[in-house]
This record gives sequence, C-alpha cells and structure tokens, in this order.
Amino acid sequence: MTPHTHLAGPALIVIDVQRGFADLAFWGPRNNPHCEKNIAALIARWREREWPVVFVQHDSDDPASPLHPNNPGHAFADVIEGEPDLLVRKRVNSSFHGTPDLHAWLTENSSSEVVICGITTNHCCETTARLAGNLGYETTFVLDATHTFDRAAPDGTVVTADELARITATNLHGEFATVLGTREVLERTAR
Repeated sequence: MTPHTHLAGPALIVIDVQRGFADLAFWGPRNNPHCEKNIAALIARWREREWPVVFVQHDSDDPASPLHPNNPGHAFADVIEGEPDLLVRKRVNSSFHGTPDLHAWLTENSSSEVVICGITTNHCCETTARLAGNLGYETTFVLDATHTFDRAAPDGTVVTADELARITATNLHGEFATVLGTREVLERTAR
C-alpha cells in the first residue's frame, strides 16, 4: 500500500471483522447485535472525511479455526467494503504485531491518533488498544462497535460477553484509551 496522502484525521483501525466470527457453533453466544452496523457507520464517516482506514485480518495457524486462511470464514464480512489505506495481516492478538508494521506506517504518515473497533472486544481489540496507548497514540476505543463471546473462566463458570465487554471498558478507559460509543464518535467527527 502506498502512504495515504491525507492523514489529517485519526486512523480508524477495523480489527478482524471476518465471516468466521458468525459461526456461533464454534465461538458460542455473542453480545452486541449492533456491532456490524456501528462499524459500517464508522467506516462511512471515515470515507466521507477522507481519513485513513486500516483493515486488520487474522490469519489463524489452526486449520480447524474458521479464521484459518484456507477456510471461507477467513474472508472479511460484508460490512467491510472498499479498499483500506493499509491492510495488516496478523497471527497474534495485537494489530501492532502484524505485516506490514502498523506502528511504522502510522509513524511514517505522522498519525498520532487511532480509533479502534472490530472483533473481539476483549482479545484483539483490547490488546491493540493497550499497545496503542503504550506507544503514545491518542486512542479511542469504540465499545459498541466491538463484540465478543461468552467465555469459560478458570473456575468453570461462564463469564458473559456483556460482562467481558464491561471489564474491557473498565480496563482501558483512562489508562490506555478513551472508551466511547459510536454515536459520540460520529458527533465528534461531524463536519
């Protein structure tokens, strides 16, 4: 990808919005049915403002995973339209540990602000936000433009997706990022 010529606004980082996450038989119950609609609204706003959009795609090493590159679930979901200014492919949680190097690209383009959305709230999105904050980016985490799945705790109890999202927001806000909702981000980015 060539550097974006108008990086005046924040970079929108859209993480792992892939078809494989629709496989609830594999992942289990999810939260936030409005996630994809909110992601679409953010992408549309960024395109309207001609601000940089980064798509991140997870390449699972596990052949049984819906996100493995040989499986149809690896493809982006329908909400992901158009060409990104940068496409990052990764095998781990953080978007900053993929190819090409996201931090280097943002630095090269003098971008100091990132807005994070995608899947899943408490894994790749939270990990990316933590690292963005540690690297000194002004980081906004759009909580209702993420979703996650129920998870088993070490003691065998189930932690619901809604509770995990609340915990992620608590972990990030004021420490690594500012946690906002889609409506507030859209209001702040209106012309």
